[in-house]
Amino acid sequence: MCRSIKTLRPPAIPEEATDDEIRAAALQYVRKVSGFRAPAAHNQEAFDRAVEAVAAATTDLLESLEVRGVPARRAG
Repeated sequence: MCRSIKTLRPPAIPEEATDDEIRAAALQYVRKVSGFRAPAAHNQEAFDRAVEAVAAATTDLLESLEVRGVPARRAG
């Protein structure tokens, strides 16, 4: 998919992914899918909504994963 997006779960990274790391991955994904590095003004709102939705889905996924030997991340 996009080589700039890194794996955000342990043991690929030593600790939980930060909100900034999750948002950066979401931004890279939306850029790749949309084909826009920076959308035109008339597409900015849709682009931003997509980044937030992907970031929220990523957070939910990471909080729900169970990786052997690593406790699942829980919202708190």
